[in-house]
Amino acid sequence: MRTTAELEERLARPSAGLVDDLDRLDGDILILGAGGKLGPSLVRLALNATAAGRSDRRVIAVSRFSEPGLADALRAEGADVVPADVADEGALRELPEAANVVFLVGAKFGTAGREHATWFTNTYLPGRVADRFRGSRIAALSTGNVYPLVPVTSGGSTEESATGPVGDYAMSCLGRERVLTHFAETHGTRMALIRLNYAVELRYGVLVDLAQKVLAGEPVDLATGQVNVVWQGYANEVTLRSLLLAGTPPYVLNVTGPELISVRQAALALGEALGKEPVFTGEEAPTALLSNASRCHRLFGYPQITPAELIEHTARWVAGGGPLLGKPTKFERRDGRF
Repeated sequence: MRTTAELEERLARPSAGLVDDLDRLDGDILILGAGGKLGPSLVRLALNATAAGRSDRRVIAVSRFSEPGLADALRAEGADVVPADVADEGALRELPEAANVVFLVGAKFGTAGREHATWFTNTYLPGRVADRFRGSRIAALSTGNVYPLVPVTSGGSTEESATGPVGDYAMSCLGRERVLTHFAETHGTRMALIRLNYAVELRYGVLVDLAQKVLAGEPVDLATGQVNVVWQGYANEVTLRSLLLAGTPPYVLNVTGPELISVRQAALALGEALGKEPVFTGEEAPTALLSNASRCHRLFGYPQITPAELIEHTARWVAGGGPLLGKPTKFERRDGRF
């Protein structure tokens, strides 16, 4: 993956399992938040899986589409594009019906100091969407941040672990889950809640954050010494396939990679690939935000790209001046302020 076109193709390459699962899924797929970090590649993945299968469903992409040219690009690739702000009640009412809804809308970066807006987007708005699409299956993106920091020796939080969000962002995301569960119970809406952390590709993610610091000679903070990462293409695939798992109460699924990634070792590997010696600060804390996604791996197999491969691709991309999204994960924050 050396160009944006190659990266986009890899992100949107469907597995045989996804093609088969979408063949079993009746009706159109409506993707809310199609212009965000995950949205465009998820739309393309759904289009490609549909084209490779036996169905003739529509893939409907909904977003404000603030990125110039994105709406036209998705339209040219076969999506039904609906420019709309789903936070507007009138626009929400006017959205087309669909048997399947993927809800990607959320707020994280820049939320410190704007907590009221964070809670509106992450907690109130999902309830409005769930009420509007009460007769649909809904797969809603959540986050592993709903869990507390856990000992790095614990293996990570499972879906049965107690929640314990740290900070307004994480609390508002747990609020999203609680509100969606309310509407699932009230209306019988089938739902799946995807607790994701941390999705990575070559333009953003934990590995990009580390590569940029190493290349710039900036110190890498080791306090959060262990992380989970997962190839975004896998996360997108699981999100789409989870529509078949949707139920009442909602089906909860952790989505991340099977490996525990050492920040120190990842930085050293990136440094070797970049020809730069990493600079470190601090020491590894005994706890971190970690998820156990073994249920996901039993259902859908392991991610197609390993961390070692991702490190190699990321180093080459960053060193070569590949385009970046400019959205740091702030994974090292331990106080929940993003």
